[in-house]
Amino acid sequence: MEKLERSLFRLEQGFELQFRLGPTLQGKEVQVYTNYPAKDHKFDRLKFHSLDWVYPNGQEDDCDKYCRLDLIVAGSYQYYFSCGDKEKVSGGYIVVDPVLRVGANNDILPLDCISSQTYLAKCLGPLDKWLDRVRVAKETGYNMIHFTPLQKLGVSSCYSLADQLELNPNFSLEGKHYTWRDVGNLVETVRKDWNMLCITDVVYNQTAADSEWIDLHPECGYNLVNSPYLKPAWLLDRALWHLSCEVADGKYAEQGLPALIQHEQHLNALQGILWQQVFSKLSLWEFLQVSVDEAVEQFRQLLQAGSLGVTSRSSTDCRQQLKMVQDPQHRRFGNTVDMESALDTFAPHSRSPSDIQECCNCFRRRLEELNLELYKEMNCHAEQATNCIVGNVVYERLAEQGPKLGPVTRKYPLCPRYFTFPFEEMTFEEEMHLMEQKDKACHFLAHDGSVTGNNPLRNLTESGSEVYLRRELVCESDTIKLRYGERPEDCPYLWAHMNKYTEITAKLFCGVRLVNCHSTPVHVAEAMLAAARAIRPDLYVIADLCTGSQLTDNVFVNRLGITSLVRGTETDLLARSTLLNALLENAQCRQNTAKSTDARSATGSQEEGGWLSWFGKEPVGAFFQPSLRPLIPAVTHTMFMDGTLNDHSPIQRSVYDFLPSSALVSMACCATGSTRGYDELLPNQISLVKEDHLYSCWNPEVQKCDQVNLKTGIMAGKMALNKLHQELAAEGFTQVYVEQLDEDVVTVTRHCPSSHQSVLAVLRRAVKNPEGHHHKDNVPPLFIPGQIEEVVLEARTIVRDINSDRRSDININSLPEYTAEIQEHIQLKDSKVVKKAAMVSKHSGVGQEILFKKFKPGCIIIFRVTLESRSREQLGALRRHLIQFSPQYQTGSLAEHSTPAVLTKPLMTIMSRLTLADMNMLLYRCDAEEREDGGGCYDIPSWLSLHYGGLQGLMSVLAEIRPKNELGHSLCDNLRGGDWMMDFISNRLLAKGGAVGEVGHWFQAMFSYLKHMPRYLVPCYFDAIIQGAYTTALEAVFKQMSSFIQNGSSLVKQLALGSVQMYGVGHCLMLPTISPHLKDVPHCLSEITCQDNQCCVSLAAGLPHFCVGVFRSWGRDTFIALRGLMLLTGRHLEARNIILAFAGTLRYGLIPNLLGPDSYLRYNCRDAVWWWMQCIQEFCTLVPDGVSILKCPVSRMFPTNVSDPQPAGAWDQPLYDVIQEVMQRHMQGIHFRENNAGPQLDHNMTDEGFNVEAGVDQSTGFVYGGSRFNCGTWMDKMGESERAHNKGIPATPRDGSAVELVGLCKSTVRWLVKLHNIGHFPHAAVTIRRGGQTYSVSYVEWDHKIQENFEKNFYISHDPHDPEEKHPQLVHKRGIYKDSFGASSPWCDYQLRPNFPIAMVVAPELFTVEKAWESLDVAERKLLGPLGMKTLDPDDMVYCGVYDNNLDNDKFNQAKGFNYHQGPEWLWPMGYFLRAKLYFAKKMGKETYDKTVNLVKNILSHHAVHLERSPWKGLPGLTNENGQHCPFSCKSQASSLAAILEVLYDI
Repeated sequence: MEKLERSLFRLEQGFELQFRLGPTLQGKEVQVYTNYPAKDHKFDRLKFHSLDWVYPNGQEDDCDKYCRLDLIVAGSYQYYFSCGDKEKVSGGYIVVDPVLRVGANNDILPLDCISSQTYLAKCLGPLDKWLDRVRVAKETGYNMIHFTPLQKLGVSSCYSLADQLELNPNFSLEGKHYTWRDVGNLVETVRKDWNMLCITDVVYNQTAADSEWIDLHPECGYNLVNSPYLKPAWLLDRALWHLSCEVADGKYAEQGLPALIQHEQHLNALQGILWQQVFSKLSLWEFLQVSVDEAVEQFRQLLQAGSLGVTSRSSTDCRQQLKMVQDPQHRRFGNTVDMESALDTFAPHSRSPSDIQECCNCFRRRLEELNLELYKEMNCHAEQATNCIVGNVVYERLAEQGPKLGPVTRKYPLCPRYFTFPFEEMTFEEEMHLMEQKDKACHFLAHDGSVTGNNPLRNLTESGSEVYLRRELVCESDTIKLRYGERPEDCPYLWAHMNKYTEITAKLFCGVRLVNCHSTPVHVAEAMLAAARAIRPDLYVIADLCTGSQLTDNVFVNRLGITSLVRGTETDLLARSTLLNALLENAQCRQNTAKSTDARSATGSQEEGGWLSWFGKEPVGAFFQPSLRPLIPAVTHTMFMDGTLNDHSPIQRSVYDFLPSSALVSMACCATGSTRGYDELLPNQISLVKEDHLYSCWNPEVQKCDQVNLKTGIMAGKMALNKLHQELAAEGFTQVYVEQLDEDVVTVTRHCPSSHQSVLAVLRRAVKNPEGHHHKDNVPPLFIPGQIEEVVLEARTIVRDINSDRRSDININSLPEYTAEIQEHIQLKDSKVVKKAAMVSKHSGVGQEILFKKFKPGCIIIFRVTLESRSREQLGALRRHLIQFSPQYQTGSLAEHSTPAVLTKPLMTIMSRLTLADMNMLLYRCDAEEREDGGGCYDIPSWLSLHYGGLQGLMSVLAEIRPKNELGHSLCDNLRGGDWMMDFISNRLLAKGGAVGEVGHWFQAMFSYLKHMPRYLVPCYFDAIIQGAYTTALEAVFKQMSSFIQNGSSLVKQLALGSVQMYGVGHCLMLPTISPHLKDVPHCLSEITCQDNQCCVSLAAGLPHFCVGVFRSWGRDTFIALRGLMLLTGRHLEARNIILAFAGTLRYGLIPNLLGPDSYLRYNCRDAVWWWMQCIQEFCTLVPDGVSILKCPVSRMFPTNVSDPQPAGAWDQPLYDVIQEVMQRHMQGIHFRENNAGPQLDHNMTDEGFNVEAGVDQSTGFVYGGSRFNCGTWMDKMGESERAHNKGIPATPRDGSAVELVGLCKSTVRWLVKLHNIGHFPHAAVTIRRGGQTYSVSYVEWDHKIQENFEKNFYISHDPHDPEEKHPQLVHKRGIYKDSFGASSPWCDYQLRPNFPIAMVVAPELFTVEKAWESLDVAERKLLGPLGMKTLDPDDMVYCGVYDNNLDNDKFNQAKGFNYHQGPEWLWPMGYFLRAKLYFAKKMGKETYDKTVNLVKNILSHHAVHLERSPWKGLPGLTNENGQHCPFSCKSQASSLAAILEVLYDI
């Protein structure tokens, strides 16, 4: 069962989501539950309701039924399902994206259109000036403003909130107090008048250390009262504070530790002092230990009182059994021992004082050992704490990248404080007394912080975490970690306070950014966001996650319904520079692997999974996806930032890198963002703590030192980029391709899959400052497929002549000497960086080659590109023709002046003219069949050949690569490389002429459009053509089939396609010619004789091994499969022709095992004729007026056993006489030697094996035959190994009366009795000669004889003294039916095999219901496999479940595949087993039947999965044990497909 809690399923509003049963759930009682709100109900995340099942075909079929959700409400929703008695088996989450609206008309703002700018709220000044300051965002093209928290702040960071409910008083003026309502009015003005949205930060995990409300409600933090496990960490924290004060006062200078720590010797001294003055004196291990004396005395008293344990234990057991009890107050030596475990572990030999004392001594020793272990444990914590303290000192005071705090002082202590201490300074001893005073200890609150590499789902401050004790916390000493508990009842004030905070925010802002999301308890954020969405359903939620794991990210995204993850902060594991470098590295990799094709072609699915999932939706040239498709895990939507408040200023690299970095971000197909100051080229990072300057205001006219406009920094360029970013998203440019042309030159293409317009940005980065670093002057030429319409934007960073000394003391200052020079919407000739643009023709298409000039670091140029005119016309016409398959091609379609005649009619009109035999040619035919016809399947160089020459060969590959957009696949490379595959498809069909040839003309015409478009688009449109034609062909196929197929489930239809797959017209070997007096026999012109011949379809027994030549048509396989693949599918005429063709080959009372030329017809199987007879019976039963077949003329090839082959029509007789001859000859007895017997016919068989015998036992009525030298049933493996000495020995002779043949014979006799009684069969009996006399045996008598003898001779009863049992010593399973009766090796009769269910299906009257049900239960337990039935009981001594025909060893029962039917699991018997189960289950009652139906459905789900996943779209003949793949099996077997289809018919 799949666990999907860490998989992200993201959907937009308006989608329909369907839940369908996986294979392991089919046939079981499954119910789906979700907390997605039912219609007219409000969302309650804790309230789930069940979904109703929908049955699309009106039948309760588990393959196709589904539950549905119409997703119209944004948020995160949970689902789970129950199965039977299990209330909750598995589940997952669905995240529905919000719909954002702006402007007075509430226009939709797509998520990919978002361009956000972050503002540090404290730099905005009074509220009345905000519009002037945030107007900068509007004028530079942003459509979203992100504010840091607007609440009253604490003493330091802008994220440290002193009061979550109060607006920052700094926003008010003297005499003018602003409220949240004023903020709301401003936000609404921005939304309506400026078409911009506003979002803000929310902080749930902490509050400012100087928050007044936390003093009144200390229970809202982690203190020593509600979290007493923090006492050791608090003591250590206070001890370190006092040590720090002493170091600052110079107390340890003489010991090598001065206040100013400068080198390693000082650090070594610090380490020693920590051990001597802190850890050794604190004795923190005592908080873990037990008071030994008290525990021993308590133990002694219990022993003396008579409380003895059960037994004494070894020392090792003692360690394992003795249980410690944690002191809830976490006092020194407060832990105790669970005395029950102590008494159970330490038991005295007697109650004598000496024995009790000895026992107490043992107990004491064990407690001392435990205390020693706990001492060592605390020492380990102390060692880690020492390392962390020293490491922190190194960072803060010595490291180059650190803050270099200087000497240790009380302001800058040795290490940060982990807890608040809201009291006057006092001695350490006095502080220790405070720890036990609850009214004081409750105010010692833990600060918040983080731990590098910590599991983000783990609360660092909860019990069990030792990070405070081990000093691993990167502490934020201006904050307090909030303690919510598990539910609101655990801390009512805090939950209510934060809920109110959330409601205020949700009322004002359209979205929130979750600050410190990964360190906020998930259940808390979950509840708060649910409250926010109750007010604002389409809440936009963003977050920074630093988990380093996409799966862990998904936990937060799923549970919180995060819309976009911010990518680009330096705190992100994949920082912005790393991401950009990853983009370029991947682009370079693709460039290197796409030498002869368009660079867009080489995007592979693995690369897409990384950078592309952040940077864009899909690659250029992506496949068109069907409207109903599997929901695959997604990656969270991204907000890609070029700069954040936590980033260092890019000026440290180069001022010239701002513009190209922004261009790269703006070309992303996702939300984008920046921070106020980035566009202005701020030289330094804005401090979140110390910044006291204000943002500049907007002035479009004149730039003063406290004002900005489009001439400031790169603002003009950013405005153009933002505008372009929003246009591309709005106009559907969803496909992205990134390529690296040179070391610092990158191209990004955004492509529209409907119009096929592209916008291509070329940017030159400046990772190193060009003013001090030499960059190459030459930039490689760029080939752009298509035609450049315009230069959308050309920009570069330049130095201008301006007084750079102007500085504002109030406002944040930028670099005024730099600005962006831009040109928009110009022609190529007006470009300052394009030297030459020439139209060139390459293999990948026609395009323009661009040569650059003066394209220096810091430059960008963006082109708008369309296809050249002919490609555009061809593509538009192609899309118009594809509309018949899907309306998604309507956009971008064009009418053409002259349409090929074959395209003027729908493809369905053409397809409807094809017969199902034609469909075999169109859809299937494996390589052997194709080669017999002079061709072969298409071979993809450097990969594989397709499995079929027809469309299925392509569809099997395309179905794998389409969902993943695996454009780097070899098939796609082949399509981009040339027209070979297209020509193969059309030419193959054209060669056939007729209706098939017309389809070839259709493909030829459609492919002609493809040949005139850029090669990078060929794979996706080729797939669209193939997929549309394939779907149409299947629709046409099903229209020619029975209502059972047309109205059946998807599994029924897939199996029915086996009829098309397996039945075709052979070219070198056709079916024997049937009587020319028959009507409706198809004819065609022979390609070999050029004569008009019959062309009846014949069955390929299996692909790819049994489909051509003499090994194509097997008599047994043909008639095992005929009912399922022909009669149930409605192919009655073709079934009739096959029956009559084989009837014409009757000889010796048998039909051939193998068809071939006259001299190669082999009559060496006893069962084929009985399967043939069963099919005639089924034909008469299932086909309207089916009994008319009995009168059809049969042209006998061999009128007598010794006659030469006769031409068709020379010797005709009605079918009922042929049937009578079969019955007559069996009753008389069949004895002959095969024609052409000897090694030339079968080089493995011994001479005796060519002697064929069959007949009817006169005493029982059982048909019998065979010998120990041959194998005449379907279990026909002949030994081949000389080494193992099994050559010429049948592995499974099954001579005597095989159980399934007795059943088939009984079925036939019963049927003939019925036919004769109603006048359709003229013969009432068979006549035989014995001893010169003639005897008549009526069919009624024969039927009764089998009936009365069957269970008597075949059933193995539970009575060990059963008088009917001839060989009781051979019985090893009871309550089953024998596999045969009267075998030459009697033990073979008693083997458990899957053959008796066949007799149960065709002749159920032979079986007593209860006995049948029990035997089927045994078979289920012993023989049932995932796909097939074991051919032998695993308890049998010769069982071997793995078939390897190549293995030749010394093992008699295994060599050269001798175990073919001695264990491997064959599929077609599975069908008869399930049908038998269904039949007798119905006899057992409704409850049993319902359970059996569910069992059958569950079993068949495995076949459905195999069919779906198999590139052959078939079921194998067999598998190895437990369903393992058998490489020697046919990949698709006719009998397997037919048998499973018959099960579905019975259901």
